[in-house]
Amino acid sequence: MATSTEKNIAVHSLIENRWSPRAFSSETVSEEQLASLFEAARWAPSAMNEQPWRFIYASKENGEDFERLFSCLVEGNSWAKHASALFVTIAKKNYDFNGQPNGIARHDVGLATANILLQATDLGLHVHLMGGFNAAKAQDVLGIPEGFEPVAMGAVGYVGDPESLPEALKERELAPRQRKPLNEIAFKGVWAQK
Repeated sequence: MATSTEKNIAVHSLIENRWSPRAFSSETVSEEQLASLFEAARWAPSAMNEQPWRFIYASKENGEDFERLFSCLVEGNSWAKHASALFVTIAKKNYDFNGQPNGIARHDVGLATANILLQATDLGLHVHLMGGFNAAKAQDVLGIPEGFEPVAMGAVGYVGDPESLPEALKERELAPRQRKPLNEIAFKGVWAQK
């Protein structure tokens, strides 16, 4: 167990060491490592055991597939071209058992994605999740069928040199990690934030 900066509250080191870099090295992430990430996602909990998550991924070695995924990102995430792999998270909108809308499918996709981040940290990898992408384009160019919706994208790889980033991104890369105080996010019994 590691120790959090909040009143010495213990959290697991995988949680404390998880980090979202923008600078990635050219070191390759293997297919076995990528499979391990998605296997971790497979074991996430979900409402009604629906498992509404789907993922499309490509490593740099799959050049055309990687470029197709990269083309869905907005310009501000152009740094992701240096990652070893990219993926998109996808939510299945309706339950299998009754066809009704699954109002927490995106939540469950988030749980599966959190497993990916922790597994990556355990493997010495890092994942940077991005909301800055064109979901409609992803739906089209990646062949995502009706009934499913892209949620987020992720870049996977080994940490690179922050000096490789444009100045504004380099500053963000080197800035200390910060989190809101616990008393701003967790309230006992009733809402307590002013």
